Parts: sequence; C-alpha cells; structure tokens
Amino acid sequence: MEVPSGKKVYFASDNHLGAPTKEESLPREKKFVSWLNDVKKDAAAIFLIGDLFDFWFEYKTVVPKGFTRTLGKLAEISDSGIPVYFFVGNHDLWMNSYFEEELGIPVYHKPEEFIIKNSRFFIGHGDGLGPGDKGYKRMKKVFTNPFFKWLFKWLHPDIGVKIAQYLSVKNKLISGDEDAKFLGEENEWLVKYSKRKLEDKHRDFFVFGHRHLPLEIELTDNSKYVNLGDWIQYYTYGEFDGKELTLKTYDDLTSS
Repeated sequence: MEVPSGKKVYFASDNHLGAPTKEESLPREKKFVSWLNDVKKDAAAIFLIGDLFDFWFEYKTVVPKGFTRTLGKLAEISDSGIPVYFFVGNHDLWMNSYFEEELGIPVYHKPEEFIIKNSRFFIGHGDGLGPGDKGYKRMKKVFTNPFFKWLFKWLHPDIGVKIAQYLSVKNKLISGDEDAKFLGEENEWLVKYSKRKLEDKHRDFFVFGHRHLPLEIELTDNSKYVNLGDWIQYYTYGEFDGKELTLKTYDDLTSS
C-alpha cells in the first residue's frame, strides 16, 4: 500500500457504540463521525481495529438497529475510493458479510500483515493473543462455536440482542474492564506476544486495540508496539505519515 505525499493512514479501535445505553453512546458516536469526516480529507486508508460496536450479530436478513451516522459515513468514505479495513473485536466477532456487501469494506477475523509504504504492519484487535486474557479465551471458544451461534440465531432479535447487550455491559470478561490499566511493560501480554512474533520475522509496527489504553512501546530499535486506546475515555487514534506511526488525540486534530 502506497502513501502518497500529503496523505496519511489512520487507525482507531474500541468505540463500543451502543454502550452503556443508546443515549449515552450517541455523543461519542457523533464525535467519531466528526473524526471520520475530518480524516477523510487526507486519508490514504482507514483501519478500524475492532469493537466498533458493543454488540453486533448478523442474522440472515437482520442487523442491530442504530448506528446510522457511523454506517452512512463509512459508506460515503468507501464509495469515495478511500479503502477502509475492518477487524472484528471480541464485541463484534459475529460479523459476517454485511460490511463487505453493503459498505464495500473487507472484514478480517484474525490478525493480518500489511506492507504500508515499505513498513511491515502486524494488525489485529488483540483479544485472545499472548499468554494472558485467559477468561476471555474460554468465552471465545463458546462464542465462536458453530452450534452456539446456531442456537443464538433462533432467538428473536429483540430478545437475543437485549440479552447480549446486557451481558456485554455487565460481564467484565466480555467488556475487558477488568484489566484496563497499565500492567508494566514486562507484564503486558500483547507486548510479550509482539516480542515473540519478532523472533519469527521482523515487523516495524504492531497495532492493536482491546486494552483500552493508549500505549507506544519500543520493542527494538526499529520495531514498535502501539495500542490505540479507545473512544470512551481517551479518543485516541493512530496516524502513519509514511515513516512514523504516532498516537494522537482527536482534540489535537480539531484544534489545529
């Protein structure tokens, strides 16, 4: 992927739209849409790294109600020719073909590598990777089990979505709130995971979400780990100018 002069690649994650209620989520959604509207002016590409929604399940002919502003803006950006890439998180892992068919946005269910302007990126939401996250790893086996998904789809959407939204907000293992604090570089399991991946092959940048913490950690002299933070407390995002990947806060953009 090339990054033309004057263009940038943007990364964001963990919006959790819809949580804890539609009313409380709406101002955050409007702020995120405003960010999308701003960055599209010089975006070479936009990566959304999971948990855009606090819950998402695609029935054959039904998707969760709401998020019209976000979906409309993403469709506009995609239609304009700016590539958008979506990685599912632990809250929207039941995403299938809706984004691809309706918005023209490819969906990734596991980490992927991208070469962007001669830099090698390893990108993923981050859930279930590395030596930690054990509680969620057990839950993920249930959530991704074909039989469990088949059972869930037979619930009426009004019932199924309501149950899932309740659990998403209340269950700390699902929400990730139980570990939303810095553990120290030596204890950060995504840092450990990144360092192990470096043993196999060099990557210039490891980009994750899930931790809800904006983090920039130098793994080696020429490899960097970045956690994108969230759009609940921090409103942070990643910006790659073709050479450097840095974290910024949306307020920085609006005040410039």
